Amino acid sequence: MILERYIHREILSKLGWLIGILVLILASNQFVDYLADAAAGKIPGDLILQMLVMQMMALLPHLMPAAILLSVILAMSRLTQDHELTVISSAGVDGRFTILTILKFSLMFSFFTFILGFYLAPWAEGKVRELKNRAEVESDIVGIAAGQFKEFNKGDKVVYVQELSNKKDSMKDVFLQIKRDESLGVLNSKSARYTIKEETGSRYVVFENGRRYVGQPGMQDYQITQYSKYGVLLEQGDTAYIDRRLESIPTSELWNSELSIYKAEFQWRLSFVIASMLLPLFAFALNRFSISESRYVSIFVAILVYLIYSNLLSLSKNLVKRDELPAYIGLWWAHILLFLLILIMLNWPIIQRVLIANFRKRIPAASK
Repeated sequence: MILERYIHREILSKLGWLIGILVLILASNQFVDYLADAAAGKIPGDLILQMLVMQMMALLPHLMPAAILLSVILAMSRLTQDHELTVISSAGVDGRFTILTILKFSLMFSFFTFILGFYLAPWAEGKVRELKNRAEVESDIVGIAAGQFKEFNKGDKVVYVQELSNKKDSMKDVFLQIKRDESLGVLNSKSARYTIKEETGSRYVVFENGRRYVGQPGMQDYQITQYSKYGVLLEQGDTAYIDRRLESIPTSELWNSELSIYKAEFQWRLSFVIASMLLPLFAFALNRFSISESRYVSIFVAILVYLIYSNLLSLSKNLVKRDELPAYIGLWWAHILLFLLILIMLNWPIIQRVLIANFRKRIPAASK
């Protein structure tokens, strides 16, 4: 239908440049952070572009609900201020047509969000994690060359590697000297490799088939230990790594799991899809509610409601992860609250008439 395509085109035009602006803002901020990390030697410069592209793909589902909300608000405000909705209504097209038109657009948009949130974003997040792990490994071995001694921390650590793999994640014939206060420790190993513990993100160097010497030669407390494997912690993992790992898990694995953290992550991804259906209807209801002639007031109210809604979702997600909220309640109650708000706003004239009628009935009874 011509009117339906016209409204869809109006929303789509606003949606395109809104997503572009949001992506540009996030990409610029992330790019500055990556440049700072590259300058500090934490990540190689040739990985910046790859990490930036993958990071933006991983963040796209987070942008979709806010973008569709603002695009519908701007489109409906423009049609209202130009009296186009009034002309459409006077031509015999009722409000249900506009609601159905927006609902059709939101269903198509939510399907796109579903593909992004359930499949593309986890894959991109996994790639980001792989690139960050690679960058961390390369930053650890920067300056180490095969057949040469390398000093760290002003001579407190001395490393010698006979052979270094092309990927620089494994070594052969490794010598490591560590000086702490008056204590001197030496590791001599046939091979060594970098490893990252998937559960926590802690980074280790695992030495294999070697000996460890601790103490001063000739002293009674001198120790010699022979080992098949000996791990040295480079950096303790943090909760940010755990969250990134959870975001990269395939959706099928989340669906089949009974773990609370997996259920919380599945409902979180599903919330992007549900929000992409509910928020356009809220935008239409807000525009129909006509709280002000100014579109900026409507945008302010829409952003305020969106922030409350998203914070409730985030709070519920954390509570489910910590087993403080049952998964069957989960994030659903926040969606139900928004849906009830939309119903109240759409039916407010009817509700107002009923309330006024009941109030008028009570006044005569009270006067008698």
